[in-house]
Amino acid sequence: MLLHILARGRIGRGPEADLVARYLGRISWPTKVTELPDRGGRMPPLPPSAVTIMLDEKGQTLGSLAFAERLGRWRDDGMREARFLIGAADGFADAERANADLLLNFGAMTWPHMLARAMLAEQLWRATSILAGHPYHREG
Repeated sequence: MLLHILARGRIGRGPEADLVARYLGRISWPTKVTELPDRGGRMPPLPPSAVTIMLDEKGQTLGSLAFAERLGRWRDDGMREARFLIGAADGFADAERANADLLLNFGAMTWPHMLARAMLAEQLWRATSILAGHPYHREG
């Protein structure tokens, strides 16, 4: 299953970009990052067997194990792509949220857009490591 991050804004060079590259480089699953302008830009077409996950302040807070289980279930159900959307500073409209398969949030605190991208990359690496039975992950 392709893990595809679609993010508004350009990350450029810097520590956040280094973190994203570091964690995505560790993942054995196929990954892709698509950057869109802050406004406008054409969203790549969504394959028929894909799920859409929006990082959103109104979303659920999942632990790493629950997140990994959800990814594993989608993979096992034959989903070809898990598309993770990171919006611009204004977030998503209610109509956009309604089309998501999962609204996900990283807690009650507000996180900078570029740091959220790095946090997502780390959680994707952690989830795929959990699913592979890697002993790194500890929760509790």
